[in-house]
Amino acid sequence: MIVTKLFKDFFDSEKAGGFTLIICTILSLILANSSFGDEYHHFWQTPFAGQSIEHWINDGLMTIFFLLIGLELEREVYQGELSNFKDALLPIFAALGGMFIPAALFLFFNFGTATQSGAGIPMATDIAFALGILSLLGNKVPTSLKVFLTALAVIDDLGAIMIIAIFYTKTLLWTPLFIALSIFALLLILNRLKVRNLIPYLLGGIAMWYFMLHSGVHATITGVMLAFAIPFGNGDEKSTSYILQHFLHKPVAFIILPIFAIANTAIHFSGNIIQTLTEKYSIGIATGLIIGKPLGIFLLSFIGVKMGLCKLPSDLNWKSIIGVGFLGGIGFTMSIFITLLAFDHETTINNAKLVILLSSLVTACIGYLMLKSVLKNTELLE
Repeated sequence: MIVTKLFKDFFDSEKAGGFTLIICTILSLILANSSFGDEYHHFWQTPFAGQSIEHWINDGLMTIFFLLIGLELEREVYQGELSNFKDALLPIFAALGGMFIPAALFLFFNFGTATQSGAGIPMATDIAFALGILSLLGNKVPTSLKVFLTALAVIDDLGAIMIIAIFYTKTLLWTPLFIALSIFALLLILNRLKVRNLIPYLLGGIAMWYFMLHSGVHATITGVMLAFAIPFGNGDEKSTSYILQHFLHKPVAFIILPIFAIANTAIHFSGNIIQTLTEKYSIGIATGLIIGKPLGIFLLSFIGVKMGLCKLPSDLNWKSIIGVGFLGGIGFTMSIFITLLAFDHETTINNAKLVILLSSLVTACIGYLMLKSVLKNTELLE
């Protein structure tokens, strides 16, 4: 299997970014529960240009994160794991199972309640954390397993983006939406005209983001749309898409996602923890991430292979797929992001964030220990 330099750069930056996220999350939790926790929490709600700092981070900075996700997805479609349809089917099946079964489990506990809108929370996988945990296993990890997890997480994020666009858009304002889509169409025309200069795309992307922000559709969707408007060319180091993707790797991994983590994990621990964990939405999130994710990823992958629609790489087995399935249960960034869209009540949001953190910790530990055992046994067989 040929692994491109860009994939190696992506994996390296994401795994290091995962460790950075862990440190930032721990720091944020400590500050939020310190003697000046109230001041720390209020800082993120400080108004700036008409919105809170937290809002600008979630609607502004995270658009750049989605731009990188879009560029990575574009690369996968043209040159990577998703370029060959049959090879792409395994992570596609896995991602679909990892989205629908967690959502179904959440709805099982919450259907018909005020919190049923949180069904999208356990559907997402955090690429940075998942690859960060996988990297702890060192060079024992087969390349095919790294690629499978990356492709799975990218498809997973695409699914989450579509869910945000469809289900978490509350009010549509047609005039700004039409203007945003018109700008997108113009950028696509520039692409067809083989305009390679990044500047018109970035300026158009900013304008598209502004109008999308005022349309009712979540503005971060602009990032993915812009990614597919930017010329891919032949995907080499001189292509516009490659240049931008390579430039964004480290700022996203070491600046944008850590800032998002710090701003959105300012959770003050208060009240009855047992009561928090036994709320219906808490049970839905926990079962979705801890049980639904690995079950869905394994089950649909298994069905796809048995039906002859896709094949399992020769250096992987079903135990390693289950282990990756648990790593897929590390929701964190995307799960917290969807929580902010799904719920309005601050207590519910904070409780959901806490459950996401705890559930992600559980799945990370199980996934790491399972894969460590599987890879050790594989070594003994060799």
